[in-house]
Parts: sequence; C-alpha cells; structure tokens
Amino acid sequence: MAQTTSGIPGRAGFPDIFGARAHRATHLALPVVLGLVYGFWAAANRRDGGPITGWNVLFGCVSALAFMAVLVGVRAVAPRLRREPHALVWGAFAGVAFGFLYSQTGASVLRSCGNSLAVAASVSAVLFYRYYTHEDATGQRVG
Repeated sequence: MAQTTSGIPGRAGFPDIFGARAHRATHLALPVVLGLVYGFWAAANRRDGGPITGWNVLFGCVSALAFMAVLVGVRAVAPRLRREPHALVWGAFAGVAFGFLYSQTGASVLRSCGNSLAVAASVSAVLFYRYYTHEDATGQRVG
C-alpha cells in the first residue's frame, strides 16, 4: 500500500511520490517564488503601464521581501493555533496581501479596505470549515 505524507498507508488516497529532500526544497522555495511573483505584481500595479524605473524595481523588491517575511512567519505560527485563530491568521494574511495589491491600482481607500475585508472573511470561512472537518472528536488535527 502506498505511503502518504502523513505516514498512514492510503489515508489521503494520494501516494507520496516525492522524497523528503523534495518536500524540504519546496518548503524553502515556496515563499521565495511566491514573494517574487507578489513583488512583480505589486510593482506592475504601481507603474500602471508606465516605464520601469529604479524606484519601481526597488518597490517590487521591498514588497517581495516583506511578503516573504510575513509568509514565513504565518507558516511558522499558524499551525500551532487552534482552528479559529488558525483560520483567522491565514484570512488576515490573504486580506492584507490582496488589499495592498489592490490599493496599488489607484483605487480608493474605502474600496481597497472593503474588498480586502471580503477576501479575508471568505478565506477565513473556507479555512475554518476545512480545519473543523479535518479533526477528530477531541479537537486534535488528524494527519
């Protein structure tokens, strides 16, 4: 029977086809890749089709570094929390990240806040449902 990442044979229905080294590399590379995409996106929103300048590149790099740092922090802290704060932390992260990107398009502050609150509430609700349905009767996460 195939082993899964949780070590329980056949638990998730998907075999673990990558080794520990591949999982470790992905764990380290994911914040970097997502941060670079986020920084590029923020810089592109800010320049609004204009020329690429040194300040625009610096803005993208700083945005990428900030995103990476917060993502690493959330990934370290959130799994230690109970399901409600765990979902809220990820929801807040998603809402703030979206709101910052949206604010770079020139939208009003109220519109940026409203949309980011909608994103944060949606992500929190979906993740709360996921965490709630993936625990046993004592409240412990399964897997």
